[in-house]
Amino acid sequence: MRYDVITLFPEFIESYFQSSIAKRAIENNIIQVNVHNPREYTKNKHKKVDDTPYGGGDGMVLMCQPIFDCYRDIEKLENHEFIMLSPQGEKYNQKTADELSKKEQIILLCGHYEGFDERIRLGLKPREISIGDFVLTGGELPALILIDSISRNIENFLGKEASFHNDSFSDGMEGLLEYPHYTKPREFEGMVVPEVLLNGNHKEIEEFRKKESLKRTKKRRPDLLK
Repeated sequence: MRYDVITLFPEFIESYFQSSIAKRAIENNIIQVNVHNPREYTKNKHKKVDDTPYGGGDGMVLMCQPIFDCYRDIEKLENHEFIMLSPQGEKYNQKTADELSKKEQIILLCGHYEGFDERIRLGLKPREISIGDFVLTGGELPALILIDSISRNIENFLGKEASFHNDSFSDGMEGLLEYPHYTKPREFEGMVVPEVLLNGNHKEIEEFRKKESLKRTKKRRPDLLK
């Protein structure tokens, strides 16, 4: 999977991939992450990428020309998706992450300031995605959230022995919340591991986990049961 991130703050994106699972995935050529700064495409000698809005109002608006030129300069693979991170976009969920993991390339456009010149939407026609009903100072955090959640669905991203199929919201969990997990010791401060997990009966364990998953989903996210 190849990710191309259009951002005014490339160091924000790059720093995330200096450690842990994401760094290993890049080193093993499971994912590739490129950053592109629109400031490098501006025709303004001061590297200006924003200006005041027509009609007045607070804040500054990202200009068309640097974004258009930056996007057009990115090499596009045949099976790619261009995404604008925006609180006005479709609500992001696990189903979307699964869908996007089938792509060869994801291009992510991060906003800043008051927002985008509307002609960026009209001219480049990105798919708009929101990670929730709240507003952030920029699109870099949402971009990293998409990269992380999409990449988890790619084979070997989590390691050869790890599996994402039983994560909350996954197909393996039938869209429900994941069941509780336990490890050693068997007892800690009066709290004991359920006996069913210790008896070696895989059928009973599977039934217990399904029951706990349903119980947890009903209590915490009853909307998912619909």
